[in-house]
Amino acid sequence: MTLEHQYLMQEVDNLRIYEYLKERLRDAGFSTCRIRRLPVQTVIEVVVDRPGLVIGPAGQNIKNLTRELEEKFGLKNVRITVLPVEVPELDPSIMAWRIARAIERGIHFRKVAFWALSRILEAGALGAEIRISGKLTSERARTETFREGYLLKSGQPKQIYLREAVYHLLLKPGVYGIKVSILPPEAKAAEYPIEPPSPQRAEEAKSPEEQASK
Repeated sequence: MTLEHQYLMQEVDNLRIYEYLKERLRDAGFSTCRIRRLPVQTVIEVVVDRPGLVIGPAGQNIKNLTRELEEKFGLKNVRITVLPVEVPELDPSIMAWRIARAIERGIHFRKVAFWALSRILEAGALGAEIRISGKLTSERARTETFREGYLLKSGQPKQIYLREAVYHLLLKPGVYGIKVSILPPEAKAAEYPIEPPSPQRAEEAKSPEEQASK
């Protein structure tokens, strides 16, 4: 097996572990995880909103989770580190999860969306967008969008700064989709450099009249 193939298989395994933890720890408010494979052990850092649920009484839950990962994915000497989310209101995974829990408890989706937008902006975000899809008020599925502040929609700054997450919720009417996009405080519009066009690009951008006048 080549090194490239080994690396590819390892990345596939990491994705499977990520998806497993995302579902397994959804009640704890799963945000993300980081997997480091060392020569003698596998270190997994789990970031959640409610660390106590992952650890459990006397560490029993985390012991069970460690055993599950070793058996299900063939890992050896797994060490799990549980970290809290630094600012939950700026984490789109956590906010999508909170919105889903509120809708599940019967709170109207518009009220939940406006509450979430308020919490996100109070935490210092420059902007946020919440999209909720499903059979919201009738038999026909549709999407409602709630937006506040400034957002990036395209380009490299979006790839660098914009945080997005999607959460699916199964209720009696059907599946709800919740997408949360957050532009964090560190993404300031003044920091986005605009590079001048190259001479060739500048020439191509000229109108036919400008080019003919030469």
